[in-house]
Amino acid sequence: MNPDLSNLVSKDEVTSIAMCCKLSLTNGVILGFTSNTEALLIDKLLYKPKTLLSISSIETTNNLAVDNLDITGVLDSLDIKEADILAGRYDFAEVEIFSVNVLDITQKIIHRRGWLGEVTIRGEQFVAEIRGLTQKLQCNIGELYSPSCRAIFGDKRCKASPANIFVEIVDNVDIARQIFTAKPDGGEVPPPDYFASGKVTWLSGNNEGLVQEIKKFRNRQFILTLPMPSAIEKGDRFLAVPGCDKSFKTCCNTFDNAINFRGEPHVPGLDKIFATPGTTDNLKHG
Repeated sequence: MNPDLSNLVSKDEVTSIAMCCKLSLTNGVILGFTSNTEALLIDKLLYKPKTLLSISSIETTNNLAVDNLDITGVLDSLDIKEADILAGRYDFAEVEIFSVNVLDITQKIIHRRGWLGEVTIRGEQFVAEIRGLTQKLQCNIGELYSPSCRAIFGDKRCKASPANIFVEIVDNVDIARQIFTAKPDGGEVPPPDYFASGKVTWLSGNNEGLVQEIKKFRNRQFILTLPMPSAIEKGDRFLAVPGCDKSFKTCCNTFDNAINFRGEPHVPGLDKIFATPGTTDNLKHG
């Protein structure tokens, strides 16, 4: 006969504190996770139990240093997917980490607020860096002189628009997720390097809705800067937008937009700045 041990443990001696993590994605989706064994409903948001979610030590200083910490977890098919991480859906998500008394959820202590930084995948795990509010104080305000344009192609400062936008259909995949050939959905084949530094927006297939930058384009072959999170298949349709190499020559000749060029192409370079009388002639003839 087993003795009754229920009277040996007091409820007051049992820990009822749980850690919670709230993720607010840039697309409006809000996710909640908790270290508690059961789900918690806090401020109308359901925090799902994530026993395999680990938060590193939280340390706060008074010298305005960036207070980073890491969150480690296991990839699963329901909440946090590898394809979503590779697609950048968690980039710049706002994070709030707090502890709560599961017996009284009104008792809540916020430990850290910030944004997701670098997210890496290690086997079946992911490691997400959390950057605190003081990260904003590390940002440089102002701009530096540069021979290339500092504006983003097509933004309010650039004011240029792509000459032609093509709808393409994947004809053959050379290297999975990154290199493929395509044919225009009507119209002629653009010249070489026409899409270099441009972007593709997938209209169908496994990567529908995702955007990636184009590194090179030649003979109907597209080489993306980074591989897509999912496989590219024959017949996938995408929108191909030509880009700009940010040079003054391209701005003038291709887009006729010199008046909005946000660079200093005629500022002397370091070679001329540090040139001595003995090297001046070499620079002239070079």
